[in-house]
Amino acid sequence: MTAQKQYELVYIASPDATEDQLTELQSLIEGIVTKASGTIDKADVWGRRRLAYQIGRHKEGHYVVLLFSCAGELVKELDRRLKVNDTIIRHLIVRVDEELQKAARAKQRRDDETRRRRVARGLPPEPTPEELMAKQAALDNQDDGEMER
Repeated sequence: MTAQKQYELVYIASPDATEDQLTELQSLIEGIVTKASGTIDKADVWGRRRLAYQIGRHKEGHYVVLLFSCAGELVKELDRRLKVNDTIIRHLIVRVDEELQKAARAKQRRDDETRRRRVARGLPPEPTPEELMAKQAALDNQDDGEMER
């Protein structure tokens, strides 16, 4: 058994696609992933949006972002099936588990450093609710000041 890796799939469906076609397309992708023992971790439908540049005759498209976990062999099959689907005008599959792990390690280092500095200043390692409320109020005041300019 191969290790599960996490991937992000972004696809843009034709703006001419009906709701039924989009639902069918989503079911097709979920079927491909689950058939190969993968799991859909998150599905985010952005809806109809303007494209950054014209693709063929299309100026708009239905954007969908999926986060899924599966073995690496599935990605080739999924890529092949998406390329031949007429409803999809663009797609991109990117492995993200390494990037998420890097981001988690960087966040952990920042949090550890923040706790260390707070303890060195004689403060508790975690901010108190009063400190968090004061910080939020300062941010709100800063936002109000920027809006008045």
